[in-house]
Amino acid sequence: MGVQQRIVAFRNRAMAFGLVGSVGFGIEAVILQGLSLIGIQPIMGRGVSFPVAVTATWLLNKHYTFRDRPVTDTRTQYLLYLGGSLGGAAINLCAFIWTIRRWPALSSQPILPLIVGSALGLLFNYTWANTLVFKGATPRLTGN
Repeated sequence: MGVQQRIVAFRNRAMAFGLVGSVGFGIEAVILQGLSLIGIQPIMGRGVSFPVAVTATWLLNKHYTFRDRPVTDTRTQYLLYLGGSLGGAAINLCAFIWTIRRWPALSSQPILPLIVGSALGLLFNYTWANTLVFKGATPRLTGN
């Protein structure tokens, strides 16, 4: 595979990962905002919204973003994905909490701190997923 083809393959996979992440963000944001509306503090609400979003993004990434990569053991893959997501979540959650503590008025608008945290966790999550969870086959070429 030539350099240009590798660049295109990387771009396409990164865009697909970002799209899946956006869907996960939407799922988490809806759950988090709903819990906030019924009086649950945003930091506690993440305990519900996060696992739902992680499971959804694992399934979407498995069947869409990395569908060309071999899966030997689905359970192990899910647990590895979950472990990486927890690392990304640590980055995400620290930024989320810092943002709320820095600007307390954002407690009533938790989606804004969620954006900050999600953006910072994205790079870690992609690197983890691409190199450890869905490693294997040569990237598929699309969009040429």
